[in-house]
Amino acid sequence: MFKKIVLALFFVTTCMVAQNNTSYWQQHADYKMNVDMNVENFQYKGTQELVYTNNSPDTLTQVFYHLYFNAFQPGSEMDIRSQNLPDPDPRVLDRISKLTPEEIGYLKVSSLSQNGTPLTYGVAGTVLEVNLNKPIAPGEKVTFSMQFDGQVPKQIRRSGRNSKEGVALSMTQWYPKIAEYDFEGWHAHPYIAREFHGVWANFDVTINIDKNYILGGTGYLQNPDEIGYGYQKSGIEVKKKGKTLSWHFKAPNVHDFTWAADPDYIHDVLKMPNGPTLHFLYKNNKEIIDNWKDLQPKTAELMSYFSEKIGKYPYEQYSVIQGGDGGMEYAMCTLITGERSFDSLVGVTAHEMAHAWFQHILANNESKHEWMDEGFTSYISTLAMNEVMKQNNPNSLKGMYQGYFQLATSGIEQPQTTQADRYAHNAAYGASAYAKGSVFLSQLGYIIGEDNLAKTIRRYFDEWKFKHPTPNSIKRVAEKVSGIQLDWYLTDWTQTTNTIDYGIKEVTGGINQTKITLERIGLMPMPIDLYVEYSDGSIESFYMPMRMMRGTKENPIPSIKRTILPDWSWTNPTYVFDIDKPKSEIKSIKIDITNIMADVNPSNNSYTR
Repeated sequence: MFKKIVLALFFVTTCMVAQNNTSYWQQHADYKMNVDMNVENFQYKGTQELVYTNNSPDTLTQVFYHLYFNAFQPGSEMDIRSQNLPDPDPRVLDRISKLTPEEIGYLKVSSLSQNGTPLTYGVAGTVLEVNLNKPIAPGEKVTFSMQFDGQVPKQIRRSGRNSKEGVALSMTQWYPKIAEYDFEGWHAHPYIAREFHGVWANFDVTINIDKNYILGGTGYLQNPDEIGYGYQKSGIEVKKKGKTLSWHFKAPNVHDFTWAADPDYIHDVLKMPNGPTLHFLYKNNKEIIDNWKDLQPKTAELMSYFSEKIGKYPYEQYSVIQGGDGGMEYAMCTLITGERSFDSLVGVTAHEMAHAWFQHILANNESKHEWMDEGFTSYISTLAMNEVMKQNNPNSLKGMYQGYFQLATSGIEQPQTTQADRYAHNAAYGASAYAKGSVFLSQLGYIIGEDNLAKTIRRYFDEWKFKHPTPNSIKRVAEKVSGIQLDWYLTDWTQTTNTIDYGIKEVTGGINQTKITLERIGLMPMPIDLYVEYSDGSIESFYMPMRMMRGTKENPIPSIKRTILPDWSWTNPTYVFDIDKPKSEIKSIKIDITNIMADVNPSNNSYTR
């Protein structure tokens, strides 16, 4: 009997393991929305038909929607969190608590049905909790029909009306958006301050608005000949009848839909010869027009750079729009503040455009792994700016490393696995997501080689575009490209606050040999590139791979002779080896002359005779 029980348990466990290793899947949605916007009171009414496809192996008994605009109400989770942080976002502070009923934001669902049958639901802050009448089986499609009302909040964070620069409507996170369900379950996170996660979808959106307003954002305009404002074909005269215009957009294979509108937008179009059409919408303000005109060819250069280094941009258009409260990426577009110096205008465009790849094509869960999109974006956009703006900086990522070093020695660092809203300090979140995330990718090049890093980025894009990659996704691609094992790197860098600190402990000489002793002081292990300069001016390198890597990288500087030494086990605090040269012939010794390894204490990395 005992043997039968053991066999039964083995069979169940084997089935569970098999289920947990099923092939990748993701949910899908098709949105159709029709919205009437009142530009006098900034309220709107909308209908939404959502065809939801359950591609998961699970039967779903409930669903959740995000109601982001509800965050802009006194007493909301965003409001309370901002008032209790030691370093709140200066754009937020206590401003939400002071909003009047006419200034708040809200999304109210007045009816919701599943395949025509009314549903029961409740609102919990920025989340709509929906109980299904009938479970959604694996592979099944259902249609949710909804009516909703909204009010655009006073511009505080990302979304809003009447920004400081006078943009009328920045419509981001403006509609009831179904939450993502994946292998981890539902991601119905409250909107508190940070990033987003969404279902890959097709959008069909009609926006009815005052005919004097000009729109831009996600999706392809379906009725340009009715609209005008630079969208219609040349030579066609547009006659606008009535008080409103209906802007009809379709957006295939995106996970969000954003738009902005203003009656004073200038709309410029730049068609790239071998790329998408670029749209620029900005205020008719004579103080910024020249910068926005000069921005356009630079944007084309950035588009070409990212398409070459990461992968071809897959959509037919991209829009740079003045709006929001700083810079924020959205599907097929970005909203940025426009009253900037030219360098700043190009810089914010470079960063947000890079997000078109590292978030809106490679859609990782920003709430859990914000360093993947913010850090990778910071890495590639910094390199792009160095080239496009001809900065000629041999170490353009130095600022990112400095940001990480400040974080690592600040006493407030938390592991990068911390949920984005759960950082105790905004400063720690920012440095971890942007600077440390960027260094993760840069330092990966130190471990596997710069050529392999370039190949890894392109292969990562090819394998994971239009999906939801996780940290393990980039790690596994890098392992396949380089043949080097990297679990240790992902673990120590992202799941701990361990730091890298190596030093040259001792250099002793004999008649014909010199003994060098290195030490690992920090808790995080790394492979070591050591460079020795001799008195005749020649340089030789010595490479100590780490045992857990199970492999070696190519010589990073082929013009310098390299000796590969036996691997260094992370458990050994010191490493000793001999050079067949007397100490008198050694001029200097240095760990990592490229400065790509993020050693927090470089003062002990050099020896000079």
